[in-house]
Amino acid sequence: MALCYLDGEYLPLHEAKVSVLDRGFIFGDGVYEVVPVFAGRPLRLDAHLARLERSLAAIGITSPLSRTAWTTLIERLVAHHGGGEQTIYLQITRGVAPRNHLPPPGVAPTVFAMSNPLVPVDWDSPVRAVLRDDFRWTRCDIKSISLLANVLLRQEAAAAGAHEVILVRDGLVTEGAASNVFIVSGGRIRTPPLSHHLLPGVTRDLLIELLAGTADAVLEADVTRAELLAADEVWLCSSGRELAPVSVIDDQPVGAACPGPVFARVAALYATCKRRLCEGA
Repeated sequence: MALCYLDGEYLPLHEAKVSVLDRGFIFGDGVYEVVPVFAGRPLRLDAHLARLERSLAAIGITSPLSRTAWTTLIERLVAHHGGGEQTIYLQITRGVAPRNHLPPPGVAPTVFAMSNPLVPVDWDSPVRAVLRDDFRWTRCDIKSISLLANVLLRQEAAAAGAHEVILVRDGLVTEGAASNVFIVSGGRIRTPPLSHHLLPGVTRDLLIELLAGTADAVLEADVTRAELLAADEVWLCSSGRELAPVSVIDDQPVGAACPGPVFARVAALYATCKRRLCEGA
C-alpha cells in the first residue's frame, strides 16, 4: 500500500485530500523537493533540505518542520516502501485561505510527502533533445510548483520525438526543462553558472564536487547556443534521471560518439559515489 504524509498524518495515498482553497491548488503558491534514494539511503539529504529551505525562504514561508523532523518523515516513507531505489517527493504550499492574491497572515502551510519508484538509468541509451527559448519567469532558482511552462516545453519535446528541452535565454544556455546541462568542448567540462535563471541542482553540485581537483574539473561559465551545438559531448543531470548523455539536439548529432569518453569517466566516478552511499561508507 502506498503511504503518504499530509499535515502531520501518515495515510494511504488514495485517501489523501487537500482543500480546493489551498493556495497551491488555486495559485501554484508553493515549492517542492525531490530526494533520490539508493539502497534505502537518501543521496545528499542535507543538500536537498537546504535547497528546500532556500526555496521556502524565497517565497516567505517558514519551514514547517525542522531538519530532524524532515529526516524522520523521509526515513519512515522510505522504510514503508521497502527501501531500495525510490524518490521522495516533498511539497509545501502556503496553505488554505480565501482566494486573494495577497495571502493573509498566519496561514498554516500544507505539507505533503510521498514516495515514487526510481527507474534505473540506462547510460547506454542516450537522450534526444530540442532547443527552445527560455520563456519562463526570472526566478527559476526557486523550486516552485508552478511548472506550467515546463509542462508545455516537455510537450513540445515529446511532439518532436525528443526526451528533453534545452533552454536558451538571450543566447545563453540555462538548463533543461527538468535538468541541468553540461558540455564538453576541447576536453574541458563546462556548465552554466548559477543565477536566478536556473535551479541549483543537487546532482549538478555533486558532479562539480566530485571532479574538483581532477583533470576533469568543471568550469562554471556561460555556454552559448553555438557552443552547445558545437560541443563534443552534452549531458543532462537531475535527481531522478541522474546522468544522461545527449545524442541529438534538434536532429543534429552531438560529437563523434555517444556516450563520449569524458562522460564515461564521470559516470564511473558517480557510480562509485553511489556504491559507497549504498554500502554506508
